Amino acid sequence: MTVTGGEHGAVHVHGIADRLRNWGRWGDTDEIGTLNLATAETIVAAAGLIRRGEVFSLALPFDRFLPLSTVPGSRRFAPIHLMFTSGADAVTGGQEHLDVVRYADDVVMMPLQCGTQWDGLAHNFDRGKMYNGWSAELVGGSGAAKNGIEKMSGSCVGRGILLDVARHAGEEALEPGTAIGAHDLQSCADAQGVAIQSGDFVLVRTGHLGARRDDWGDYSGGPAPGLALSSLDWIADRDIAAIATDTWGAEVLPNETPGVFQPFHIVAIPNMGLLVGEMFDLDDLASDCSDDGVYEFFFVGPPLPFTGAVGSPINPVAIK
Repeated sequence: MTVTGGEHGAVHVHGIADRLRNWGRWGDTDEIGTLNLATAETIVAAAGLIRRGEVFSLALPFDRFLPLSTVPGSRRFAPIHLMFTSGADAVTGGQEHLDVVRYADDVVMMPLQCGTQWDGLAHNFDRGKMYNGWSAELVGGSGAAKNGIEKMSGSCVGRGILLDVARHAGEEALEPGTAIGAHDLQSCADAQGVAIQSGDFVLVRTGHLGARRDDWGDYSGGPAPGLALSSLDWIADRDIAAIATDTWGAEVLPNETPGVFQPFHIVAIPNMGLLVGEMFDLDDLASDCSDDGVYEFFFVGPPLPFTGAVGSPINPVAIK
């Protein structure tokens, strides 16, 4: 495990992006990228991993206590939950126009990427393009005309793997700024006795969320452990369907590339077509995996099908 500032720039990042690009791999009209690797066969095989019927939610509660972004210019805010009608209306005569039945109804206003979520394939651009070569101009005021998150609503199911990098390193939580590279991921997998397979959903635990749970501080956008640029070849070589972490931005912060913000995102999303998940709550699952020594499970985490959205809140679950 290393902590690095790096000296890479845009030329280096674009070189990786060009080398790992998946445009056209699943056809010129494809809009789901690496989720193509989660096939009917991998899903059927993953269903066989259910032994106890134990279900672990990997989502943070969607409420006003979600961590708010400290990134300058961010417009993300915590969900605003309001009641259209409530129990008070039901018992004080506000629903007398109805025969017998009484009810409550509510509404939520929220950014789609303010909590546990997937980054869709229209979320990031590289040199004016998004995944599969579509122009960034196709994401307009009414949403994404291509690569909308709704195209993934029938996907995100398969074999899940937890790589508990923090526990493998003997730490409650990795230090902010710790870059998790290919060697770290493979070493953790080997120690846990798991072999990464094509179509897997790989969840990487750094411990950062658990360490900040009682006081978020600069969790959202501040220094954090996370995936290094060197992990991208490892991900590509193993044909992973999606990767997620328990951090705000998935990749290491500060970034390894002066002058390039979120270089992992630039390579992974618009070029590889890789689904990236953030703010996954992995602590309870990690404790169970440590107890029984089983780090594979049935994973279910489809996005909500908001037409034209570039990301989605989710309640991903691991079933053992």
